[in-house]
Amino acid sequence: MRTRLSDLAAQAGVSTATVSRVLNGKPGVAGETRQAVLAALDVLGYERPSTLRSRSAGLVGLIVPELTNPVFPAFAQAIESQLAEHGYTPLLCTQSPGGTTEDEYVETLIDHAVDGIVFVSGKHADSRASIERYQRLRGRGLPIVLVNGYAPGIDAPFVSPDDSASVELAVRHLVSLGHRQIGMAIGPDRFVPAGRKLAAFAEQLVRYGLVTSEKDARDHAVITLYTLEGGQAAAGELIDSGHTAIVCGSDLMALGAIRAARSRGRRVPEDVSVVGYDDSPLVAFTDPPLTTVRQPVTEMARAAVSALLTEIHGERAPRSELLFAPELVVRGSTGAAPQ
Repeated sequence: MRTRLSDLAAQAGVSTATVSRVLNGKPGVAGETRQAVLAALDVLGYERPSTLRSRSAGLVGLIVPELTNPVFPAFAQAIESQLAEHGYTPLLCTQSPGGTTEDEYVETLIDHAVDGIVFVSGKHADSRASIERYQRLRGRGLPIVLVNGYAPGIDAPFVSPDDSASVELAVRHLVSLGHRQIGMAIGPDRFVPAGRKLAAFAEQLVRYGLVTSEKDARDHAVITLYTLEGGQAAAGELIDSGHTAIVCGSDLMALGAIRAARSRGRRVPEDVSVVGYDDSPLVAFTDPPLTTVRQPVTEMARAAVSALLTEIHGERAPRSELLFAPELVVRGSTGAAPQ
């Protein structure tokens, strides 16, 4: 215990006597100091004494599509962190092809008497999916918040990035570098974020005089899967048709686009520029570091949890869709258009 106390004291920047007072639940310790000691326990891998564990305020379900795309673990971590700050215990549900469906997870969460559910890129983002599942949940009074996707007719708060603004940032950046042949690799357009990005892409190509009509702009977009392989296939098609720059629907797709360029003997960014989307962890360390549009995950998570807790506490959160501004992060995968 002596070594443990000294380790904790050093980590928290307090005396061993203060650590002892916190561990024994004694009064006379400032709240900030107490939190520093508890954080030291967590960092050093010690289990908090049972007397120090706060009672959960309740359970909240968190459903994400899958964990292959790094942005979804980022959302899960940010939302779980926000819930924990308010005393709620998150129940994370992740989907995979052929695995448990969103509807099956919902039934399980209801069986666990959750106080609410946060859906990230769920069926609400699919324009072809029925919204009846969400209407049933609201009909039974369960608070829900929907992230990344919008469907009119659902009585719930929506939190999304501004997909149109993200494309505007990417295209403006590429045009400023002299690119005139700009393509897009994007996922299925039945999903709201992809549909919005496609529409914005067409608008931007017309705006900068790269095509004569938004209909013509569709010839410069390839719809594929939100995977590295999907990005590689789409980028290969765009490069072969003469495009010198590619706007991708995700960072994974962008990494696939870089692979497609290299497989054709093209250099990135000297011959082909690539822009990703999300600013996933580690893309700053790829070769080359990826230029991308950052999705404001932390801010969106904070808004989603705030809206859900408002509903849980019996008040009504705004029903308008909250749109969060993206940020262009310029790195090494974009450069001047080849001469």
